[in-house]
Amino acid sequence: QVQLVESGGGLVQAGGSLRLSCAASGRTFRRYAVGWFRQAPGKEREFVAAISGTGGNTYYTDSVKGRFTISRDNAKNTVYLQMNSLKPEDTAVYYCAGTATTSDTYYYTRAYEYMYWGQGTQVTVSS
Repeated sequence: QVQLVESGGGLVQAGGSLRLSCAASGRTFRRYAVGWFRQAPGKEREFVAAISGTGGNTYYTDSVKGRFTISRDNAKNTVYLQMNSLKPEDTAVYYCAGTATTSDTYYYTRAYEYMYWGQGTQVTVSS
């Protein structure tokens, strides 16, 4: 069983930056792929970024490439999402999700592939 807790959300002006954190419980965190998803009001939850257990493999949705960076510190059981050049359309509740993998080089981009979810953190970007 893994518990995930997000933090770092808030209100920021367009062009600003935020760093989200996803803290995980569990002693085998390096075997978990982690993804960030977001859900804006009235919209479906969408994939944002993912990272493999070792951190060596990452993947981003097109709309955040070059602006967001996903990383992890397995010694701290934490995954980060650094968000730069934020836009009003980035406004959403951001969720981190984790799932055990058979290889620490795997990552996943679909919500149904993740077993554990955090409670979400609100990110609001004002224009």
